[in-house]
Amino acid sequence: MAGSGINETPGFIAVETGDDDGLPLAIAWTLTDGRIKHTLIQPDDDWLDSEMHSLGGYSMEELNSIGVSPLDVIRELENDHFNQTLYTAGVGDDEAAISRLFDTYGLDPFVELAPAESLYGDLEPGDWPRARGDLFGELGLEPLRPEHEVEVMLHLHQRLAPDAEAREAMPFDGRLMDGDDVDD
Repeated sequence: MAGSGINETPGFIAVETGDDDGLPLAIAWTLTDGRIKHTLIQPDDDWLDSEMHSLGGYSMEELNSIGVSPLDVIRELENDHFNQTLYTAGVGDDEAAISRLFDTYGLDPFVELAPAESLYGDLEPGDWPRARGDLFGELGLEPLRPEHEVEVMLHLHQRLAPDAEAREAMPFDGRLMDGDDVDD
């Protein structure tokens, strides 16, 4: 795994999108210390047209008032994971959403996405998705929420990687940005 030591938490990422059009609505990723950073994303005006967009369970008002701009998401991701591989449960969907964020500003993505199950070469095909589904049920979390998806991948990593340092998944308010990551 590029850029990480044996006891460092891998970078996991998940993006929630609208049903039909891949509109990025929310994003979450892990930090190397096991915290989870997450936020809603304000839709860029260029993403919206005259057609009705699927906003999941969010309203446009909620995304605009609580979410952060796509550029702020990119900056924060750059601060946390520049030029690294991030692991995801849904590479294709997450790559499309990440590309949309970067394309808005004419930028090339500086992160590479890989399937999270590739971290565990000794698993039989289908074991990782099955364990992931079981863990969602065990923890009572929702698979479509990116912060829950990342939390499940983090817990699953602790179970499947014998050398992984045990860490508590500590939810992190993604609205605290640019060095204000730790409460005093």
